[in-house]
Amino acid sequence: MLALVVGEGQLPELLLEHLADTNTPYHLCQMEWQGSDARGDQPVRKFRIETLGSFIAWLKDQGVDRICFAGRVDRPPLDPSKIDPETMPLVPRMMQALQVGDDAALRLVLGFFEEAGIRPVGAHEIQPDILPPAGYLGSHRPSEQHARDADRGIEVIAAMAAADVGQACIVHERQPLVIEAQPGTDFMMQSLLHERANLPWGKAPLGVFKSPRAKGLPPKGGVLIKAAKPGQELRIDMPTIGPDTILRAVQVGLDGIVVEAGRVIVLQSALCTKLAEKHGLFIWVRE
Repeated sequence: MLALVVGEGQLPELLLEHLADTNTPYHLCQMEWQGSDARGDQPVRKFRIETLGSFIAWLKDQGVDRICFAGRVDRPPLDPSKIDPETMPLVPRMMQALQVGDDAALRLVLGFFEEAGIRPVGAHEIQPDILPPAGYLGSHRPSEQHARDADRGIEVIAAMAAADVGQACIVHERQPLVIEAQPGTDFMMQSLLHERANLPWGKAPLGVFKSPRAKGLPPKGGVLIKAAKPGQELRIDMPTIGPDTILRAVQVGLDGIVVEAGRVIVLQSALCTKLAEKHGLFIWVRE
């Protein structure tokens, strides 16, 4: 039996549709503090991090032997007064998880389920077609310069991994323009859009101040590179792009998108391809 813990974004809804289409039984679960747009046809079992021990015991009672976390999840608040007896033995490691980087924290949390005999699985193990094969989505192709930018982007993401920062960057003629941090890929692209369009960032008593375009910043062009960090926990935190990513890339004036084959989810790949074709954008699923 599968337990599906849903967070924010498109991925949970796509997985629910797939489970319904394949008549796969599952329990729908959600963290109390976390929003989600996913809507299943059964009751939602909600839980808190302070009652994780009780939640794991409930999963065992339901015959759950696999658990999948799908969608964006924020770091949980922690109220010590709500910790129940079943969770108390986990508290020292839970506190450790809240103090370390995201990857290490995720591995610690997944370990709680593994110790109970519940195997964490990635969304791609449930629905393999969300990982497109290496190649191109659509007819547009990168240039040799784009290939060099992709190489540079992979180098940048590997360097970011040491600080556990992000999974994406935008490169133009081998120069990184922006890198992803905690707010995510969309925020990163919006930041570049503001700079390229010289849009106002805020108001002050003397009027509207515009952010001056950075010296040498090209008005358009560049490649978005998205890849997993070395050692990233892909069962719960695999990088993802989707139709919104394509539209934002067009708005920002990028030439294309490069994703790492087998380690980046592409949501609604057919729609992504259609949008890329329409706007002259290449999508390269790169080995």
